[in-house]
Amino acid sequence: MIAIIDYDAGNLKSVEKALNSLGHETVVSRDSSVILEADKVLLPGVGSFGDAMNNLDHFGLIDTIKKVAASKTPFLGICLGLQLLFERSDETPGAEGLSILPGQILRIPPSNDLKIPHMGWNSLNIKKGAKLFNGVPDNSYVYFVHSYYLKASDENIVAASTEYSTHIHASVEKDNVFACQFHPEKSSDVGLRILKNFADL
Repeated sequence: MIAIIDYDAGNLKSVEKALNSLGHETVVSRDSSVILEADKVLLPGVGSFGDAMNNLDHFGLIDTIKKVAASKTPFLGICLGLQLLFERSDETPGAEGLSILPGQILRIPPSNDLKIPHMGWNSLNIKKGAKLFNGVPDNSYVYFVHSYYLKASDENIVAASTEYSTHIHASVEKDNVFACQFHPEKSSDVGLRILKNFADL
């Protein structure tokens, strides 16, 4: 069973639908006991960093997520779910993230010929041996929608990166914790392969 954490953030249904299409049983829940008993856990989401942290606190999910991360249960953050795993974000100064991984979320710097938010397909530079990208060719394209990007403190956890106005850490993995800034559920066959790799861990 794969638990998808419900904290009133958008995009839960498309993630659920993608996993179901791969034949996996899912449950969308904010019940800590359900989440902690799941075989795998996902934290998707679109929205603002500060509001999301407030919602996680309101639903009593901060400790739950930290317990999952500290266990051996595979955990995947998607888009905002990646950003929340880190310490802070330019989007909401003063708001603390989950601090499960070291790093910060910065605003994508303005560029004359690039639109922000970054919406569209970008190719990935994939680190050799990254578990989430098993069988995914280097320079594969995935779909992004974001105005803020990850700068991880530890380059060793970066599983894939991309370029859009700046160097973006697009995916990370450390032990049982995985995350993608892009949307695998909207990234066609490549994205489904990434979700399958996670579900098969």
